[in-house]
Amino acid sequence: MNESIDTRIRAVALNIRKIREYRNYTQEYLAMKLGISQNAYSKIELGYTRITLERLIQISQILGVDSVDLLSANAENMVRLHTTK
Repeated sequence: MNESIDTRIRAVALNIRKIREYRNYTQEYLAMKLGISQNAYSKIELGYTRITLERLIQISQILGVDSVDLLSANAENMVRLHTTK
């Protein structure tokens, strides 16, 4: 548990971005589905905004992935884990 919280937040944000890009979804699309602005969504992917558990679950449902995968997998494995989903 040597990783700082900020490092983990950035890792989760990167996982979200990687899956979004793999799905060919735009930031605008996810923002619209979440009911927020594109700018607010961009801050999530950059790790500037700390999201709630509820928001994480919403994002994972839109992306079609398990919330746990967004928390635990590294970005390199995210696309491999979900290429068949």
